[in-house]
Amino acid sequence: MWTIGELAERAGVTVKTVRFYSDRGLLPEGARSTGGHRRYGPEALDRLHLIRSLRTLDLPVPDVGRILDQEDTLEDVVAGQLCRIGSRLTALRWQEAALQLLQDCAPEERAARLRLIGAVSVPPSTAPLARFWRRWLPPRLPARLVSAIVEHSVPQLPEGPTPAQVLAFTRLHAFVSAPCPGTGNGRPAAHRPDGGRPAVLYDGLVEAYALAAPRLRAERPPHEGEALDCFVAAYARSRGTRDTPAFRRRLGGVLAADPRIDHYWELAAELTDSPEPTPGATHDWLCTALDNQMAGTAD
Repeated sequence: MWTIGELAERAGVTVKTVRFYSDRGLLPEGARSTGGHRRYGPEALDRLHLIRSLRTLDLPVPDVGRILDQEDTLEDVVAGQLCRIGSRLTALRWQEAALQLLQDCAPEERAARLRLIGAVSVPPSTAPLARFWRRWLPPRLPARLVSAIVEHSVPQLPEGPTPAQVLAFTRLHAFVSAPCPGTGNGRPAAHRPDGGRPAVLYDGLVEAYALAAPRLRAERPPHEGEALDCFVAAYARSRGTRDTPAFRRRLGGVLAADPRIDHYWELAAELTDSPEPTPGATHDWLCTALDNQMAGTAD
């Protein structure tokens, strides 16, 4: 049996370290001397080496205790630690890009940018964007449809952002946090009580956007076809009417007068820097296709 000093010497640590782990129950004593001093057996040395190895990975003491007591597996604890480290690294990358953004801008812009940066958490959260869409969408939409729309409308944040992406996100956060000007919270006519059946409309729009997206990726100009027909049909079905030339002309006028949130989609595109078109860009493409068709019909 070894004294606490002998165990510390064999392990290459201080007596204070051995006492710390002993007091927390990680290093059980083998016995006590007649004078009440701690004594440890050879198994304590192996256990102390294991504790030190786990602590070298910056695992918290409670996690080390659960591994030693076999309450959690090493794999589970390591996975949790990797997740925590990933979150810290993401926060550091966002902080670095934010600092670079401040360093690179003109002195007269720094105060405004600092206010934008100070309004968001680090690492940032997309929860405010999701709340914006849940408020903006018409009431009583099916939950599965709301989830699908929010998933497609809220951009994924880059883990290693550029200063420009940090600026885009802070501006996007400010946009969704500010009150919408005018009435109706900036919602289109389809959200009003007399706007038909929004659930039918949005189900159809999801399909129309999916059909139009490949055409946007191929940089084809807005044109007639299956995507436009699906787009118009969604509005017609939601209003319980047929898709006719007269309906298309009326629909073009309604869509032209609707409030727009183009600024949101512009910032979302800057943030993701992806070739995949946003729902906003797809909607604009379809509206332009409808306008072009109606203009050709008038001619």
